[in-house]
Amino acid sequence: MKKWHYSWIILAVTFISIIVAGIIRSSAGVFINPFEQEFGWSRPSISLAFAVSLFLYGFSGPFMAAFVEKYGLKRMMLGSMTLLSLALASTFIMQKEWQLILIWGIMMGIGSSLFLTVLSTQVANRWFVKRRGLAVGILTAATATGQLILLPVLAALVDRYSWQAAIALIFVLSILMIVIISIFMYNYPIERQIAPYGNDDLVEPVRSTGNPFVMAVASLIEGLKAKEFWLLAGSFFICGLSTSGLIGTHFISYCISFGIPVVTAAAMLSFMGIFDLIGTTLSGWLSDRFDNRWLLFWYYSLRGLSLLALPFALDTGSYAWLMIFAIFYGLDWIATVPPTIGLTRQRFGIEKSAMMYGWMVAFHQVGAAVAAYYGGVFYSAFGSYKMAFLLAGGFCFLASLFVILIKKQPQLKEA
Repeated sequence: MKKWHYSWIILAVTFISIIVAGIIRSSAGVFINPFEQEFGWSRPSISLAFAVSLFLYGFSGPFMAAFVEKYGLKRMMLGSMTLLSLALASTFIMQKEWQLILIWGIMMGIGSSLFLTVLSTQVANRWFVKRRGLAVGILTAATATGQLILLPVLAALVDRYSWQAAIALIFVLSILMIVIISIFMYNYPIERQIAPYGNDDLVEPVRSTGNPFVMAVASLIEGLKAKEFWLLAGSFFICGLSTSGLIGTHFISYCISFGIPVVTAAAMLSFMGIFDLIGTTLSGWLSDRFDNRWLLFWYYSLRGLSLLALPFALDTGSYAWLMIFAIFYGLDWIATVPPTIGLTRQRFGIEKSAMMYGWMVAFHQVGAAVAAYYGGVFYSAFGSYKMAFLLAGGFCFLASLFVILIKKQPQLKEA
């Protein structure tokens, strides 16, 4: 029997670590109501802390990419997961709003950044030559799936026991992940004396000796000079606004406002995560075979339609329509990532693609932070999230126009 290439073990470890980081960061949506009730904090105040997290994890991405080049994948993964564990432990003793911002805004944002931004690109670039698009698709699927898959369990723990019980569960997962990374993770294939998957030759990595901050800023300056960067970053801003910022943060609360139980709403969100795993993995496979610009055009257009339909599905009070939305939207949740990475790699090259994509994720998370905060503001002003979701749907159609304006690049040969 042919032995599995170790690249697939690296992929599995990375997949699980992204899922755990996603669970930790996305659990914010489950805790909005409990934090309101226990501490008396307002919805906009809690939303601000979660918006800070979304903003910071996006803007930390390119710097995390540079730090990985300097200090290695394994060390950065261990450091980031340890920071998440410390943030979860600190949640048990927080009492003030500024502590919520420090823990769930700053610590969670920086700690989750590596896993939820550039890690998938760097692992795929280092460990895969063949099936690189598929590898990216699988790992980016983990990003959203992790953010959604355990939400019903966390919601049930909050509903039956307390929010502390839910925090305890994800704290244990973070500790287990530190152990798994310590045992199985490696920086490059050559450390195992093997070639990357799809290559026959050992590849000696080029070790970076530069200043990580200078490297990250230099990549941003280069990107800002390219039209393609602005179009991809602009579309990714809208991607963040219409996914983790709005749906990830406010979907459960939106459902609760229609009398839907919190566990049911969380189950719908988790259901989206299952279909995201299918949709994003398929998107990675498609991105190896079709024009990535047209893939993005259809992804954004279909997402816009689904967001416009959601308020009306909730108005009907029909669980069937809500289920249809969960399936349709779930397939599209992070399907945009593999073709966005593909276009970035085509335009800027493999070596620069991680940091360039990191800056695009920064724009993604600015959009997410805007939606997370203003979703709460809209709710306070109008007593409903309806206008926020309709505006997000309209912005998705604008994103579909951005990506189709990108000039087609020659496909890079895999090396």
